[in-house]
Amino acid sequence: METAVIMKRKLFDCEISQNSKTEFFSATDLMRAGNKWRILNLLSPLDMGDFFNLKSTKEFINELEKKYGVVKISGRGRGKHTWIHPYLFLDLALALNPKLKIDVYSWLFDYLIKYRNDSGDSYKKMCGALYITTSNKSNFSKDIVEIANKIKIECDVIDWQEANENQLKKRDKIHEYVSLLADIIRDKDKLLEMAIIKANKIL
Repeated sequence: METAVIMKRKLFDCEISQNSKTEFFSATDLMRAGNKWRILNLLSPLDMGDFFNLKSTKEFINELEKKYGVVKISGRGRGKHTWIHPYLFLDLALALNPKLKIDVYSWLFDYLIKYRNDSGDSYKKMCGALYITTSNKSNFSKDIVEIANKIKIECDVIDWQEANENQLKKRDKIHEYVSLLADIIRDKDKLLEMAIIKANKIL
Protein backbone atom coordinates (compact mmCIF):
# COMPACT_ATOMS: atom_id res chain seq x y z
CA MET A 1 0.00 0.00 0.00
CA GLU A 2 1.43 3.38 -1.02
CA THR A 3 -0.24 5.68 1.50
CA ALA A 4 1.51 5.96 4.86
CA VAL A 5 -0.74 5.68 7.88
CA ILE A 6 0.39 6.49 11.41
CA MET A 7 -0.52 3.58 13.65
CA LYS A 8 -0.82 4.06 17.41
CA ARG A 9 0.40 1.60 20.03
CA LYS A 10 -0.03 1.86 23.79
CA LEU A 11 2.93 1.90 26.16
CA PHE A 12 2.74 3.10 29.77
CA ASP A 13 -0.61 4.75 28.99
CA CYS A 14 1.10 6.74 26.24
CA GLU A 15 0.73 6.44 22.47
CA ILE A 16 3.71 5.35 20.39
CA SER A 17 3.40 6.17 16.69
CA GLN A 18 4.57 3.87 13.90
CA ASN A 19 4.58 4.67 10.20
CA SER A 20 2.86 1.86 8.29
CA LYS A 21 4.87 2.48 5.12
CA THR A 22 8.43 2.77 6.49
CA GLU A 23 7.70 0.80 9.72
CA PHE A 24 9.75 3.47 11.54
CA PHE A 25 8.76 4.28 15.12
CA SER A 26 8.55 7.70 16.75
CA ALA A 27 11.57 8.16 19.01
CA THR A 28 9.84 11.31 20.28
CA ASP A 29 6.86 9.31 21.56
CA LEU A 30 9.12 6.65 23.05
CA MET A 31 11.18 9.23 24.94
CA ARG A 32 7.99 10.73 26.36
CA ALA A 33 6.69 7.34 27.52
CA GLY A 34 10.04 6.05 28.72
CA ASN A 35 10.92 9.16 30.68
CA LYS A 36 7.48 9.13 32.27
CA TRP A 37 8.24 5.62 33.51
CA ARG A 38 11.73 6.64 34.68
CA ILE A 39 10.43 9.63 36.66
CA LEU A 40 7.70 7.51 38.31
CA ASN A 41 10.41 5.04 39.30
CA LEU A 42 12.67 7.77 40.72
CA LEU A 43 15.17 7.61 37.87
CA SER A 44 16.56 10.63 36.06
CA PRO A 45 15.16 11.28 32.56
CA LEU A 46 17.19 10.22 29.56
CA ASP A 47 18.01 12.91 27.01
CA MET A 48 17.48 11.82 23.40
CA GLY A 49 20.40 13.94 22.19
CA ASP A 50 22.72 12.32 24.74
CA PHE A 51 21.62 8.87 23.59
CA PHE A 52 22.27 9.60 19.91
CA ASN A 53 25.67 11.14 20.75
CA LEU A 54 26.90 8.02 22.55
CA LYS A 55 29.80 6.35 20.75
CA SER A 56 28.00 2.98 20.89
CA THR A 57 24.84 4.49 19.37
CA LYS A 58 26.78 6.17 16.57
CA GLU A 59 28.56 2.91 15.78
CA PHE A 60 25.24 1.04 15.77
CA ILE A 61 23.63 3.63 13.48
CA ASN A 62 26.62 3.41 11.14
CA GLU A 63 26.23 -0.39 10.85
CA LEU A 64 22.46 -0.12 10.37
CA GLU A 65 22.92 2.47 7.61
CA LYS A 66 25.29 0.15 5.74
CA LYS A 67 22.55 -2.45 5.54
CA TYR A 68 19.30 -0.45 5.53
CA GLY A 69 20.16 3.07 4.36
CA VAL A 70 18.53 5.92 6.30
CA VAL A 71 17.59 4.77 9.81
CA LYS A 72 16.85 8.11 11.49
CA ILE A 73 14.74 11.01 10.24
CA SER A 74 14.91 13.99 12.56
CA GLY A 75 11.87 16.21 12.95
CA ARG A 76 12.25 19.97 12.80
CA GLY A 77 10.30 22.34 15.02
CA ARG A 78 7.81 22.02 17.83
CA GLY A 79 5.55 18.99 17.75
CA LYS A 80 7.57 17.17 15.08
CA HIS A 81 8.61 13.54 15.46
CA THR A 82 12.02 11.96 15.09
CA TRP A 83 11.44 8.66 13.26
CA ILE A 84 13.81 5.73 13.69
CA HIS A 85 14.32 2.24 12.28
CA PRO A 86 12.76 -0.57 14.41
CA TYR A 87 16.21 -1.89 15.43
CA LEU A 88 17.30 1.55 16.58
CA PHE A 89 13.95 1.93 18.34
CA LEU A 90 14.69 -1.27 20.25
CA ASP A 91 18.11 0.04 21.27
CA LEU A 92 16.58 3.28 22.56
CA ALA A 93 13.81 1.41 24.39
CA LEU A 94 16.31 -0.76 26.21
CA ALA A 95 18.36 2.29 27.17
CA LEU A 96 15.24 3.82 28.71
CA ASN A 97 14.12 0.68 30.48
CA PRO A 98 15.35 -2.92 30.10
CA LYS A 99 11.85 -4.06 31.14
CA LEU A 100 10.55 -2.76 27.81
CA LYS A 101 12.34 -5.59 26.02
CA ILE A 102 9.35 -7.96 25.96
CA ASP A 103 6.88 -5.32 24.72
CA VAL A 104 9.18 -3.97 22.06
CA TYR A 105 10.20 -7.40 20.74
CA SER A 106 6.55 -8.34 20.41
CA TRP A 107 5.91 -5.16 18.41
CA LEU A 108 8.77 -5.90 16.02
CA PHE A 109 7.44 -9.36 15.23
CA ASP A 110 3.68 -8.86 15.32
CA TYR A 111 1.51 -8.58 12.22
CA LEU A 112 -0.16 -5.24 12.92
CA ILE A 113 1.53 -3.42 10.04
CA LYS A 114 1.04 -6.38 7.69
CA TYR A 115 -2.70 -6.54 8.38
CA ARG A 116 -3.02 -2.76 8.17
CA ASN A 117 -1.43 -2.74 4.73
CA ASP A 118 -3.33 -5.84 3.58
CA SER A 119 -6.67 -4.39 4.60
CA GLY A 120 -5.82 -1.11 2.88
CA ASP A 121 -5.02 -2.96 -0.35
CA SER A 122 -8.13 -5.13 -0.11
CA TYR A 123 -10.24 -1.99 0.42
CA LYS A 124 -9.08 -0.67 -2.96
CA LYS A 125 -9.92 -3.99 -4.62
CA MET A 126 -13.34 -4.00 -2.98
CA CYS A 127 -14.06 -0.47 -4.22
CA GLY A 128 -13.02 -1.47 -7.72
CA ALA A 129 -15.24 -4.57 -7.71
CA LEU A 130 -18.22 -2.60 -6.39
CA TYR A 131 -17.75 0.22 -8.89
CA ILE A 132 -17.77 -2.19 -11.82
CA THR A 133 -20.97 -3.90 -10.65
CA THR A 134 -22.94 -0.91 -9.38
CA SER A 135 -25.76 0.33 -11.57
CA ASN A 136 -25.95 3.77 -9.94
CA LYS A 137 -22.49 5.31 -10.27
CA SER A 138 -23.67 8.71 -9.02
CA ASN A 139 -24.33 7.27 -5.54
CA PHE A 140 -21.14 5.20 -5.45
CA SER A 141 -19.20 7.44 -3.02
CA LYS A 142 -22.11 7.50 -0.59
CA ASP A 143 -22.53 3.72 -0.83
CA ILE A 144 -18.84 3.09 -0.13
CA VAL A 145 -18.92 5.29 2.98
CA GLU A 146 -21.98 3.40 4.21
CA ILE A 147 -20.34 0.02 3.61
CA ALA A 148 -17.08 1.13 5.26
CA ASN A 149 -18.99 2.34 8.34
CA LYS A 150 -20.86 -0.96 8.61
CA ILE A 151 -17.59 -2.87 8.40
CA LYS A 152 -16.14 -0.66 11.12
CA ILE A 153 -19.11 -1.43 13.37
CA GLU A 154 -18.85 -5.16 12.60
CA CYS A 155 -15.17 -5.12 13.54
CA ASP A 156 -15.92 -3.13 16.73
CA VAL A 157 -13.55 -0.31 15.77
CA ILE A 158 -13.81 3.41 16.45
CA ASP A 159 -10.51 4.45 14.84
CA TRP A 160 -8.69 2.14 12.39
CA GLN A 161 -5.33 3.62 13.44
CA GLU A 162 -5.87 2.06 16.87
CA ALA A 163 -7.24 -1.27 15.63
CA ASN A 164 -5.61 -4.52 16.71
CA GLU A 165 -4.41 -7.38 14.51
CA ASN A 166 -7.65 -9.36 14.71
CA GLN A 167 -9.81 -6.37 13.81
CA LEU A 168 -7.63 -5.54 10.80
CA LYS A 169 -7.56 -9.17 9.69
CA LYS A 170 -11.36 -9.34 9.89
CA ARG A 171 -11.71 -6.14 7.84
CA ASP A 172 -9.36 -7.57 5.22
CA LYS A 173 -11.42 -10.77 4.95
CA ILE A 174 -14.71 -8.86 4.66
CA HIS A 175 -13.22 -6.71 1.88
CA GLU A 176 -11.99 -9.86 0.15
CA TYR A 177 -15.41 -11.55 0.23
CA VAL A 178 -17.22 -8.42 -0.93
CA SER A 179 -14.85 -8.31 -3.91
CA LEU A 180 -15.40 -11.99 -4.71
CA LEU A 181 -19.19 -11.87 -4.40
CA ALA A 182 -19.86 -8.44 -5.94
CA ASP A 183 -20.67 -9.78 -9.41
CA ILE A 184 -23.01 -12.45 -7.95
CA ILE A 185 -24.93 -10.50 -5.29
CA ARG A 186 -25.93 -7.05 -6.52
CA ASP A 187 -27.88 -5.92 -3.43
CA LYS A 188 -25.23 -4.18 -1.32
CA ASP A 189 -26.83 -5.00 2.04
CA LYS A 190 -27.13 -8.71 1.23
CA LEU A 191 -23.64 -8.67 -0.25
CA LEU A 192 -22.11 -7.21 2.92
CA GLU A 193 -24.13 -9.56 5.12
CA MET A 194 -22.86 -12.60 3.21
CA ALA A 195 -19.27 -11.30 3.23
CA ILE A 196 -19.41 -10.85 7.02
CA ILE A 197 -20.84 -14.35 7.51
CA LYS A 198 -18.06 -15.89 5.39
CA ALA A 199 -15.34 -13.84 7.12
CA ASN A 200 -16.59 -14.87 10.56
CA LYS A 201 -16.53 -18.55 9.57
CA ILE A 202 -12.82 -18.55 8.88
CA LEU A 203 -11.67 -16.27 11.72
